[in-house]
Amino acid sequence: MNYIHSAQNQKVKQWKKLLTKKERDKTLTFLVEGYHLVEEALNSGSIAEIIMGEQVELPAAWNYGDIPVNVVSNEIIQLLSDTETSQAIFAVCEQKTYDSVLEEGRKFLLLDAVQDPGNLGTMIRTADAAGMDAVFVGKGSVDMYNPKVLRSAQGSHFHLPIIGEDLGVLISKLKQQGAAVYGTALENGRPYTEIDKSDIFALLVGNEGNGVNSELLAETDENLYIPIFGKSESLNVSIAAGILMYHLRS
Repeated sequence: MNYIHSAQNQKVKQWKKLLTKKERDKTLTFLVEGYHLVEEALNSGSIAEIIMGEQVELPAAWNYGDIPVNVVSNEIIQLLSDTETSQAIFAVCEQKTYDSVLEEGRKFLLLDAVQDPGNLGTMIRTADAAGMDAVFVGKGSVDMYNPKVLRSAQGSHFHLPIIGEDLGVLISKLKQQGAAVYGTALENGRPYTEIDKSDIFALLVGNEGNGVNSELLAETDENLYIPIFGKSESLNVSIAAGILMYHLRS
């Protein structure tokens, strides 16, 4: 094990930078915090190194092999933590790349300019639970490796492909491959229960306030909406996405 006590250590400074999107994009790595996320990352083979507080013990069941383990001071834990009560364990993880997702997959979730980290993480987690084959995150969305997104997704980043993509280009490719692309909109839309479902499909949901970009909606095969029976004006985007994913894949 490697023991680090100074917050001025170069490794510590590098870990701290991973709390920024710029550094995550540059290094193609990201930081996860907490026992559950570290274990999920370990099981997926994504960990580059482990960081833990002096009082932490690694679970005996964890097979971390030759992964470097860094034991650090409480001061360093506080520098790296994005939670109110840290479990004092982190992992530096490598961002995965994926080939042939479109060719091999049949069920996709497309996210246009989703800006709330909790919503993005919840939709990734729900897509995982619903058996979707990939999630594509479009321009204007919060970073998929934002710490709050990672916590909301609860490890689903390690279960299915999460890919940043130009959704306009992607929709064109999906349609060429015979996938039905369903947008979400009230205007020119139909209740989701009235459509003829396709075995190969992509569901497109959008920004919390403005919905899906109109240029993308113009490219979909059909636009859906969920009827509101009570007095609420709308559903939270992550709730709506969950209802639609489960309906379309059933």
